[in-house]
Amino acid sequence: MTTKRLNRRSFLKTSAAIGAAATLSAPNIVRGRNLNEKLNIAMIGCGGRGNRNLREFESENIVALCDVNETNLKVAARRFPKARTATDFRKLFDHQNEFDAVVVSTCEHTHAFATLPALQLGKHVYCEKPLTYNIEEARIIRMAARRTKVATQMGTQIHGWDNYRRVVELIQSGAIGEVREVHVWHSRAWGWHESKQAARDAKDPFRVIRTPKGSDPIPAGLNWDLWLGPAPARPFHNDYFPGPKWYRWWDFGNGTMSDLGSHMIDLPFWALKLEAPLTVEAKGPKPHHDIAPASMQAIYEYGARGDLPPVKLTWYQGLEKPQIWKDKGIPQWANGHLFIGDKGMLLSDYKKHVLLPENKFADFKGPAPFIPRSPGHHEDWIAACKGGAPTLSNFEYAGLLTEANHLGNVAYRAEKKIQWDTKEMRATNAPNAEQFIKRDYRKGWKLS
Repeated sequence: MTTKRLNRRSFLKTSAAIGAAATLSAPNIVRGRNLNEKLNIAMIGCGGRGNRNLREFESENIVALCDVNETNLKVAARRFPKARTATDFRKLFDHQNEFDAVVVSTCEHTHAFATLPALQLGKHVYCEKPLTYNIEEARIIRMAARRTKVATQMGTQIHGWDNYRRVVELIQSGAIGEVREVHVWHSRAWGWHESKQAARDAKDPFRVIRTPKGSDPIPAGLNWDLWLGPAPARPFHNDYFPGPKWYRWWDFGNGTMSDLGSHMIDLPFWALKLEAPLTVEAKGPKPHHDIAPASMQAIYEYGARGDLPPVKLTWYQGLEKPQIWKDKGIPQWANGHLFIGDKGMLLSDYKKHVLLPENKFADFKGPAPFIPRSPGHHEDWIAACKGGAPTLSNFEYAGLLTEANHLGNVAYRAEKKIQWDTKEMRATNAPNAEQFIKRDYRKGWKLS
């Protein structure tokens, strides 16, 4: 074990001991401004999702802009000409006194590296999903946020939608009784840029997507070395960039499981008060060394939580779908959640839900709302930074969700049903899973 590993493990255990009394919904103790004052924000990542976040936060003071792609940076700088600009976010923190908060919209493999120094400096942080690239990073970020007690929010925007909040109210008030089984599925197979036909080719699921040979010219303005960041060095190729191509490559992301799992598994995670699973098993095509799968399943087993019973959660992506669709005639929505209780079922997606069987619940009156409705996911974070109510997708909650989602891929890549020891952060029965829980970083990059 290297010295770096010893230091990081020591950090994790010490932080966990200090914060052991913190709860899942522990409020953020903010050091914000008056609600009428504007927040000074540094934006790390200005293209793609970063550009959307710029629009969401442009009513505040955007005082710093950072992007490894100078094209994106120049476009953003035209909108905010007074903002400081940089291509390397590490240098941005040399000017920490200029901003109160940081918005991280980089690719998945650099989230933790942009987020941790911000937390350590006492800055409020909004970070896109998934919160981190792997489990160890999620643990480090969660513990750092717990220690610094700033306002944090992961970019799971649907967490703020009314439908999700109503489903949580129905489940937690016992509308369908005790829930011991839940199914979650999303139909994205290969992503926006890839062939769906390839996903249907059972004989060779990686027929279209293979590790490219050779290299392509680096686009003008892109600092490829900075884009790679802590990931292993490899030649530039158009198959990796621009987004969202990168998210399917293991070196940079974790595919649909961590990406859309952040949105979809969020709902049962919240409604059923889940934290760390006891076991995780995955099914799908034989793992490819370089590419996340198009279609797969992950089965989580959770123990009892207080007065809540044990529950099994099954995730399906791509072409995989619940068998219960056919067995019980469930409406076959493209994406959804199916909560199975001892008094009925609840089917939901992002925007709607229905209690099943419908005739049984025809005259059902649900509980009065008890979760405050949100003016918007971004607005919630801004308010928390200024001393308002704590966010509900803060890094304590989001860190646990991110760890659980990553465990689905860990079990898939380890090719074994894993027994999870969350305190020690290891799969007790699968030593080969360690390489997927954490990784060594490229020279010049460290997380500390």
